[in-house]
Amino acid sequence: MMQKWAFGAAAGLVVLTGLTVGYWLLGRDASPEAVAAIQHCSAAPANDRIWVPAGRYQIGATPRYREEAGPQEVETAGFWIDRHEVTNAQFARFVAATGYVTVAEQTPDPADYPEIDPAALVAGSAVFGVSAGEGYWWRFVPGASWRAPQGPGSSIAGRDDYPVVHIAYADAQAYAAWAGGELPNETEWEIAARAGHVGTEFEWGDEFRPDGQWRANSWQGPFPVIDTGDDGFVGLAPIGCFEPNDLGLVDMTGNVWEWTSSPFSADPETGTIRGGSYLCAPNYCARFRPAARQAQERDFSASHIGFRTISRDPAL
Repeated sequence: MMQKWAFGAAAGLVVLTGLTVGYWLLGRDASPEAVAAIQHCSAAPANDRIWVPAGRYQIGATPRYREEAGPQEVETAGFWIDRHEVTNAQFARFVAATGYVTVAEQTPDPADYPEIDPAALVAGSAVFGVSAGEGYWWRFVPGASWRAPQGPGSSIAGRDDYPVVHIAYADAQAYAAWAGGELPNETEWEIAARAGHVGTEFEWGDEFRPDGQWRANSWQGPFPVIDTGDDGFVGLAPIGCFEPNDLGLVDMTGNVWEWTSSPFSADPETGTIRGGSYLCAPNYCARFRPAARQAQERDFSASHIGFRTISRDPAL
């Protein structure tokens, strides 16, 4: 089931289409606003987790999409959760220690995809961008991976404190186990994101920009043509560039989608990602709200999917 649409026109399976424009959204030089914003970002220790106490919590809100649940009370044991999304530096240490190879770096087995031309089955991942004449929001880019987020020729040099991307579910699970933890389920993720805010539209309240302040890395401008970077960033941002929530967690809204351990439905191959990404905007995709959820094939990876981990060991 590996992201079949992503093998491109050769397989005739591209299904995500958009505007045809002559503008690349990735690979642009950082704006002066972004440079200034990065100077205020807070790097964190490699193992920086925050405790969420056991108790009863209210999650959910008035649904905006049919897959969302309304307000409900839930109960949880206490758990530790990463203050920030797992970074390139953290993931690199994991790979160096274990020799792990991500799903995006593996060539698919033709036996698993008999309907696809074997020549089209190459290692790679989905990269967001719109280019003249193509008309696609996403492209499958051979060679794209966490090491080369935009494909061959790109790298993560100088981006140690950026969230790692091009992460499939198995990759996130493997890292979490190595780090002595696991992935949060949807309930745990939303409890942490809300940080005590009951029924609010966003993790910090009901206004997207309280007092005119940007609170998350999101999309500004006409999607998918131009992200103006008014919040200081075009594309990904390093961790900790925006005010933390009331638990001290950063980037629970926007920046990159985060894997949870919860299935989206009865289909075991479809997982759930939460939190939205830098591609979300109030006027386009409002799934960066804490009550929102998104289905995602578990063997899929892309330039806006990452994760964070939890531990249920109170003695950590």
